[in-house]
Amino acid sequence: MGIEIIFLILAVLVIAFGLGVVVVNRRRERVQAPPQRSTPRPTPPPTDDLAPGDTLVAEPAAEEEAPAGTLRDRLAKARSTFAGAIAGVLGRSAITDESFDELEEALLRADIGVGIADELLEGLRTRVKDKDIVEPADLLDALDSEMKSRLAGADRSLKFEPLGEGAPNVWMFVGVNGVGKTTTIGKLTKQQVDGGRTVLLAAGDTFRAAAAEQLTTWAERSEVEVVRGAEGADPSSVIFDGVEKAAAKNVELVMADTAGRLHTKSNLMDELAKVRRVAEKGAGKVTETLLVIDATTGQNGLTQAREFGEVTDVTGVVLTKLDGSAKGGIVFAIETELGIPVKLVGIGETIGDLVDFDPDEFVSALLQR
Repeated sequence: MGIEIIFLILAVLVIAFGLGVVVVNRRRERVQAPPQRSTPRPTPPPTDDLAPGDTLVAEPAAEEEAPAGTLRDRLAKARSTFAGAIAGVLGRSAITDESFDELEEALLRADIGVGIADELLEGLRTRVKDKDIVEPADLLDALDSEMKSRLAGADRSLKFEPLGEGAPNVWMFVGVNGVGKTTTIGKLTKQQVDGGRTVLLAAGDTFRAAAAEQLTTWAERSEVEVVRGAEGADPSSVIFDGVEKAAAKNVELVMADTAGRLHTKSNLMDELAKVRRVAEKGAGKVTETLLVIDATTGQNGLTQAREFGEVTDVTGVVLTKLDGSAKGGIVFAIETELGIPVKLVGIGETIGDLVDFDPDEFVSALLQR
């Protein structure tokens, strides 16, 4: 009996030992096996071009540029200037003196100017008196037509002449500091390059190192060359060098930045006049001199346009930050008082938000027609 018990105990121990070995092996297999993935592992890009010690870094996904807005979409602040007046006019059953008072206040708040506002409203008063205009809605339609007629007929195209090889067009950009001059050049450069033209930038604002750096960044974005000089160098010489380099490389268009010192300092305005003269001493020809104005400055922009126009023969105006201004009426003052067309307007931050100025769309947006 004792021997049978001993054999039974040995059998139990053998079985237990065997089970233990199986359990240990299974645990070991689970530890060594790779973790299961719910999605397949992406195939790494080829590494043939990697040098020893190089690290493969995945490129970030490209960000999509926001779609460009329309002039009507971006004029919310300017439209708000007229919203109350429009509601007041349409809220009455007839045209009254109060209707004209509200329209006059709105026109002045938009910085259209006293003289132009008086001319617009006097003509409408006469037509109301003669019963040519009876309904309030017709009064607004008539104001819409009058404002559009004052902006009609201007040549708003950017001038580019076929001068032949080795003779680039030169577009000069002038304006006080802070109006968005360099940014305007950068955006317009990208648009021109995308349109198939070859472009070179000349960093003529040598008084601010930041201006040349900013222009260089824009040049890199558009993959164009930039010519810049030492800080404090003669701006005329930098632009002249840029024109000559463009001529040597058969580049079609030179965009020249200039210093943006205060327009009230006559010596600096004289310097701009010199830049214009020197820019045409070589192979190029200045076909555009664009004055960049911040729309939020209102009537001060008219003063800038007058001063710059006297010394640099301004051919057109770029009105920046129009989307953030309630003073878009400065367009009328610039065009009717000085005869300088507004050619481009900035209505946002992206490259596509520098757009051709459409006067009909602009007026319709203001008056919500």
